Amino acid sequence: MGVVNVTPDSFSDGGRWFDTTAAVKRGLDLAAQGADLIDVGGESTRPGASRVDEEEELRRVVPVVRGLASEGVTVSVDTMRASVAARAVAAGALLVNDVSGGLADPGMVPAVAAAEVPFVVMHWRGFSDGMNRLAVYGDVIAEVTAELRTRIDAVVAGGIAPERLVVDPGLGFAKNAEHDLALVARLPELRALGFPLLVAASRKRFLGRVLAGGSDAAPPPARERDAATAAVSAIAAHQGAWAVRVHEVRATADAVRVARAVEGAL
Repeated sequence: MGVVNVTPDSFSDGGRWFDTTAAVKRGLDLAAQGADLIDVGGESTRPGASRVDEEEELRRVVPVVRGLASEGVTVSVDTMRASVAARAVAAGALLVNDVSGGLADPGMVPAVAAAEVPFVVMHWRGFSDGMNRLAVYGDVIAEVTAELRTRIDAVVAGGIAPERLVVDPGLGFAKNAEHDLALVARLPELRALGFPLLVAASRKRFLGRVLAGGSDAAPPPARERDAATAAVSAIAAHQGAWAVRVHEVRATADAVRVARAVEGAL
């Protein structure tokens, strides 16, 4: 899953693809590099980010979805708003990736159920401007798994078919580096929920912490974390992830290919 952020303030590449034409070209480039689907988002969910208004999100997202879909690209839409999801699906998106798992907008689950498209249920405890305060766990694996199970039950009760669900542990969302690493290490326990698993580690803070050596040194900038992202992608592939969501596709596609080859040699 290649990422196209149509935002001026994304933590990793804010502003680079804010123009519709540039965003469509970026999506086509990522597809050519090996992305199986392109995830288009118009609202930053970096820690501390404030929300964009609905009309602006629609203005950013829908033309890019339409442009990529018209070129035959498989597109997902990254949004917490039912209206944006519905308009994106009408424009050609084939999957809705909601980082709130339907919690941010009560209209999301009915909209996705009506659209009959796959839905990503991510582990989420609150909006970006306050989520760091919510990174408190006794047992992060048990609690994330239980909270995801509760959310899955609610989504299915709301009308989305179980076979259309994908789950995401929400790396970096109301989690610190130790929580993220524990979740990556124990992905099979999340797969035991019985749904395809999306892993979105690309360029995130916990990788910066690892690359800084766990010291007080400043972590490398987000765009210098792609090799670390590829490493997590290979681990996730080996542990059976359905997809990995990344900003740079080529290195991750190579890493996943190697992981598959090693598995095939066993």
